[in-house]
Amino acid sequence: MNSFTVRVARWSARHPWRAIVGWLVFVALCLGAGSAVGTNGATTADYRVGEAGRAEAMAAEGHLERRPTEQVLISSRSGPPDRASADADAAAKELSARMRRLPEVAGVAAPLLSRDHRITMVEVALRGEERDAKDKVDALAAQTRAVSEAYPGLQLRETGSPSISKGVDQQRGDDLALSEELTLPVTLITLLVAFGSVTMAAVPLLIALSAIAAAVGLSMVASHISPDAGVGTNVILMIGLAVGVDYTLFYLKREREERARSAGRLSSRALVELAAATSGRAVVVSGVAVVASTATLYLAADVIFSSLATGTIVVVLVAVASSLTVLPALLVTLGERLERRARSRAERGKPQRRVRDHGGSRLWAALLRPASRHPLVTLCVAVLALLALAVPLAGLRITEMSRDTHSREIPAMRVYDLLNEEFPEHRVTHQVVVRADAARSAEVVAALQEVARRADEDPLFAGASPVRTSADRRISTLELKVPHLGNSEQAYASLGHLRKNYLPATVGRVAGAEFGVSGDVARYADYPAHQNSKLPLVLGALLLATFAMTAYAFRSVVLGLLGVVLNLLSAAAALGLLVLVFQRTWAEGLLDFHSTGSIGSRVPLFLFVILFGLSMDYQVFVVSRVREAVVAGVPTRQAVLDGIRRSASVVTSAAVVMTTVFASFVFLHIIEMKQIGFVLAAAVLLDAFIVRITILPSAMLLLGRRCWWPSRTGREPTAASTGKTDKRPAAEVR
Repeated sequence: MNSFTVRVARWSARHPWRAIVGWLVFVALCLGAGSAVGTNGATTADYRVGEAGRAEAMAAEGHLERRPTEQVLISSRSGPPDRASADADAAAKELSARMRRLPEVAGVAAPLLSRDHRITMVEVALRGEERDAKDKVDALAAQTRAVSEAYPGLQLRETGSPSISKGVDQQRGDDLALSEELTLPVTLITLLVAFGSVTMAAVPLLIALSAIAAAVGLSMVASHISPDAGVGTNVILMIGLAVGVDYTLFYLKREREERARSAGRLSSRALVELAAATSGRAVVVSGVAVVASTATLYLAADVIFSSLATGTIVVVLVAVASSLTVLPALLVTLGERLERRARSRAERGKPQRRVRDHGGSRLWAALLRPASRHPLVTLCVAVLALLALAVPLAGLRITEMSRDTHSREIPAMRVYDLLNEEFPEHRVTHQVVVRADAARSAEVVAALQEVARRADEDPLFAGASPVRTSADRRISTLELKVPHLGNSEQAYASLGHLRKNYLPATVGRVAGAEFGVSGDVARYADYPAHQNSKLPLVLGALLLATFAMTAYAFRSVVLGLLGVVLNLLSAAAALGLLVLVFQRTWAEGLLDFHSTGSIGSRVPLFLFVILFGLSMDYQVFVVSRVREAVVAGVPTRQAVLDGIRRSASVVTSAAVVMTTVFASFVFLHIIEMKQIGFVLAAAVLLDAFIVRITILPSAMLLLGRRCWWPSRTGREPTAASTGKTDKRPAAEVR
């Protein structure tokens, strides 16, 4: 009762208003600091990986990098084709002149006509980096609108990577707002069912929201150490609401349980200290486990994963801090109000209202009956069921989700489809980059011209641009057009022809020359390859961290190994479900998506890391209850059944909240976010309702006191062997 968590809770309980005001000041300071320093967004250079990344870096060195471009398509609304053609020419000239005057524009290409002469295209190149281009779209769009108003008979539509990125950001913002609208009411209803009180249900939700606000501010500060890839806020909202409510729920349920058991004999401050000694410790261990497992994402050496890791770590640490500081203060304040009401009722001669403890309900006793009576059969059936769900994982196909997978509800994407249809030669461009000594510049140019000649004879290509050379003659580039969509087999085949055949046979023969291919298709190919190369390192560190945290928390090597196996099992089953749903087409109408026949390259690794961390919530909370009973002298079998039965309701409530949060992301338009939301929701449900209710108790019952090896916990004298039963709470026994 003198641990760190108890000391912090004791101070908060004795000075509740100081703790509450201090927490609000902390949240305000975090938001203020974040607003003051702003967000340090990731640059284009931060995204470079593999050969494509090296080629882009070389091109940037020679100031020959590909510029972000916008395309404006001009077509007739109605009327005779000849009149439309004349107006289109005039509109294209006026648009080109307007665009050239903009400081954001680097150049405007000559207008192009589609093959059927129905559409005129004006291509505009922007200054600066790709990542900043979406902020310049409004200036271009204003000129497009002005020309459109001057020519009412024409339709001017704009697309391009910058406008698509801007549309995706806007859609993501709308989706997150929808997610919050779905999540918050369902979470509140779940908490109302769990506690039967509006006040007690509001406490976890308000604390979680305040933790999210503080984490958003802190993440802005942290972005100056680890750049934000634009997904930090998304993960803070998703993980913050899930763990924030969970941690508060664990603490709150234990306080109510101890209040029911004490029957008014203990003060609110004493009850908070008991909860801090038990659930408070579990929350800290769980939070540290989530942080440790999430930190392994940094080993992926990827700016997006680093951004996800930073957001998750910050919000989890803030959620843990809130459960240790402001939560005890709120519980004491609410508890003392209950005590005053109780005294008032007693003075008026009215019967006292007792806080009910639902920890050992008949429902959970019934659900645990198969594991308690037939642990081996239950274990085998449950494990086989999860393995059956994991079978589709054998057909897992991982790809980088390209621009072609974005929702067509974005206006720029519909124009993009029209552009691909009318100007197929503009679908994909490969950029070949070569770096060599300036003295070999002529050899390099000749070699690149030979590459262009060979590509001209290859039906996978649709022409080449002139070779460009940097001012110092060390860097040369060649752009090759491909008349196929970026996610098509033909586009990948054209990349293979370049990298494996054309370049080694030409540029590869220039002494000392470094070369590579960049472009959208090269990025799509290199990113999954980069991830696969880092996967063994990340997974190895993840398994080690999970084992070490579990073994340390319970002083048991056996439970450490069991935790790793159970997490692998639930993750594999969830991934199998993901493959079954998203790599096929049968669920497209149900979940409103268009199957790409693959899974996003970031999804599996993100699932493993986040699930391993979140599963520790349930693992720590459940096994902590079991260990408390064992330390108090209860036989292992009875401790397992009582501990799981008493923690089952709160684990279920927490799982429902988490599932609601994650499932809300299934309604988003971005396919990768849909997949992440679905797989995390499925994983949490499997973990809470199959792993923790059937497999974990069955395994622990079969292992018996061997669960605690090599500690002496399971070897202490039991109540059964001494003939004595200690009725005190486990926390008091300690």
